Amino acid sequence: MARVSNTPASRPEVIQSLIDGVDRYNPDNVSILEEYLATQCTNKECDSMANLAILKLYQFNLHLINDQVVNNILVKALTTLPEPDFNLCLYLLNDQMVTEEPVIRLVALQDLLEQARYADFWKAYEGDDIYKELTAEVLGFEDSIRANIANAVAMTFQSIELASLEKYIHLKGQALSDFISAQGWTEANGVVSIPVNKDNEAKTTVLTENIKFEQLTKIIGHSNDA
Repeated sequence: MARVSNTPASRPEVIQSLIDGVDRYNPDNVSILEEYLATQCTNKECDSMANLAILKLYQFNLHLINDQVVNNILVKALTTLPEPDFNLCLYLLNDQMVTEEPVIRLVALQDLLEQARYADFWKAYEGDDIYKELTAEVLGFEDSIRANIANAVAMTFQSIELASLEKYIHLKGQALSDFISAQGWTEANGVVSIPVNKDNEAKTTVLTENIKFEQLTKIIGHSNDA
């Protein structure tokens, strides 16, 4: 199973005990985990392990399923891409839920982000009011997506045209300038410069021929015979 990526700086002790112990399978505790999810939605943190525990309880106790909770878990997981949290959540949903609203809409957003089709993501997101409704309870959703896109850009480019970044981030004017400054990037003459890091740094590839001594003597021998 892929690792779960997101753990908050401080997880409440009661949640930690539920996750670590057998009580995580006790359906009586689902309300505690759901309340914790609601807190995550307001403080912009994400505790993927705790949220997966909710879906696991739903998996074995279908009567407990709360569609809005499932929606919020998936939306929070979108904010962690490219980490695997979203797919881990999908694995715990039943076949019917995966093929129905709102899951199929959120999967569509996931696909666009994973394919780095950022302009298409914002076009889809802004073009359908339903998306705003689905993400309404997760405060800072758009900012989280922008932060993840910025991270991907910084891993890929040392410089990028301002017009392209504008489409990726879906910001204009002063808002875009402020965003660029917040990343520690600079802009001049329509080009945004990104500091060199271990991911975007050009790496020299050295190709070597590994020829054993015996092979070398054969090559020389053939050359002499010729």
